[in-house]
Amino acid sequence: RLQSDVSVRLADVGKEEEQEEAPPPCRTLPPLCSIPRRLVISPSLGGTPVTPRLTESLRRILFGGTFHVFNYEWRKSFFQFRELNSELAYALETDRGGARAIQMVVQARIIKHLLFSRNSSSDGHMLHSLTEIGPRDQERALAAALSDSLWLAGQEVSATVTLVTEDYCITPHLDYKLDNFTERLQLFTFNGKDDVRKFILEHIQCFKEEGSHGVILFLYSLICSRTVDRVKEDLDSTTSHLLYLSLGNFVCRQALLNLLLTGRASPHVFNGMLYFGEDGLPLEPPLQGILSRSDVGYLHWSREQVERDRLPQVGSMLKTPRFPVWVCCINSSYSVLFSLNRSLLSDWKTEHLFHLYYYNGQNSQKTAARLTVGEDHSHTGSDTHSHHWEASSRDSDGDPEKRFPSLEMTIRTKWDGAVIDWDQTLPFY
Repeated sequence: RLQSDVSVRLADVGKEEEQEEAPPPCRTLPPLCSIPRRLVISPSLGGTPVTPRLTESLRRILFGGTFHVFNYEWRKSFFQFRELNSELAYALETDRGGARAIQMVVQARIIKHLLFSRNSSSDGHMLHSLTEIGPRDQERALAAALSDSLWLAGQEVSATVTLVTEDYCITPHLDYKLDNFTERLQLFTFNGKDDVRKFILEHIQCFKEEGSHGVILFLYSLICSRTVDRVKEDLDSTTSHLLYLSLGNFVCRQALLNLLLTGRASPHVFNGMLYFGEDGLPLEPPLQGILSRSDVGYLHWSREQVERDRLPQVGSMLKTPRFPVWVCCINSSYSVLFSLNRSLLSDWKTEHLFHLYYYNGQNSQKTAARLTVGEDHSHTGSDTHSHHWEASSRDSDGDPEKRFPSLEMTIRTKWDGAVIDWDQTLPFY
């Protein structure tokens, strides 16, 4: 069946590499490999084994060199849901390291799938449908979320899924550091979105079980779907690779977030291309922004960047997505904001008073925080087009975070001047 459903090809790792030499013979799996054998596929499943040149290309586009490897925090990251029969049954557990950004984009797509891919008659019923899901619903939503990003990266023509096989190929170069994981990838390429989703669902344990390296596997799948060659073309002079080192951990650059959100590794969040610099001189080459409206959106706020007057201005392509779900980068930490009302993005009248739900991925959060946007008890008739929040009477104690929590400021980057009520939840962020 796989022969009829799966079209296998090598990832295009560069135009100059089209006539690549055959890979060296594969060898037996080392006994000290950290991946449980139940999460390792048999070579008989088919697919195309990774080549030494592709492993090097993956390392270079991720880290900028071939000697870097993913650290423990990345290797232990996978896609695990919170407990069933809870108010966060739809939510992923997230890590503190660099993988959190990827997990939160997947979280946003899971929410989009659960809320808007199924018929719900009312907001209350929709919220109930998020919490009343079973283990198979979780797996289907995860498979749909992963396949959405991969299909976009493949220009909605094809997508590649990478899994780990029993055998691996050794690269002969001395400056390449083995990790006994990347060298054992098996590539499966599909020409239909539903085929991608079904294949991921059949092998969902490879992304959602402990020891699977699930987040890294998804990241490799994303790059192979886009192809290394296209990712290089997406980047500009400001960005040469997708991860950077911060406080001892590799974290995602904006280009990687945009690749997850839009299928294109644009390094910037403004709409379109920037052809001229602040000095009025032409930029050669121009800076690459967002060229198409995303399914799930992106909002950004950093108190430090505001104080330094360096806050990037997110364009409407990301701020106004097709579905009312946003990945939020707030003071360099990632979270998700969403509405149950899809017409929020198409009917301006709904923006006068609406609810947003917020999940920050922390284990201490037991339910999504509900915020009412547009309501002001001290000013009759105010809505999201008023600016009374600037005269907030909240006790500040001299702390700007207490006066204007960063989450509120993030929301106001989309709804300027919005009045926000935390509905008896203690404000955070």
